[in-house]
Amino acid sequence: MKQFIKKITLIVFLLLSINTNASSLSDDAIERGINQTCFSYLGQIEKSYSLNGLNITFANPESPALLPSLHISTQKYNNGSSTFSATLIPDKDYCYISTVLVTSVNNQTCSEISQLKLEDNSELQTSSYADGGFTIITPKDNTYQIILTTQGETGCSMIETRMLWPGR
Repeated sequence: MKQFIKKITLIVFLLLSINTNASSLSDDAIERGINQTCFSYLGQIEKSYSLNGLNITFANPESPALLPSLHISTQKYNNGSSTFSATLIPDKDYCYISTVLVTSVNNQTCSEISQLKLEDNSELQTSSYADGGFTIITPKDNTYQIILTTQGETGCSMIETRMLWPGR
């Protein structure tokens, strides 16, 4: 009987914590009651990354304004897909942000993508590992990192990671 109650409690918690297909990440976040500063930053991030796919939000059902929340948006393209994730960590009038953007492209090599990024910004620093199987791209100010991972003959996975401490 205890196992059954635990399972039901877990399912109810998950159903209260997850919302899919919201009109936008920020709409879902405000409905959940997350911290106002974090909500403001999420709206800016959403516009910056042009997020408009399938959305999922995890927020504590009892204290969403005080505890971290996780926001995920995934999109499908004709040549791949992308998944964006943001963890928002409220701290009174501040909000710390961690983002990860994973893009998988099935018709472009990592070498081609790396070259395009370097043409766009010649100050980027690149490091290659495992005979070119992995490439790390970093700007001089270390504000983010991109990890390119070779996928077969013509595919590449890009992972862009960032951590932000706005206002501090």
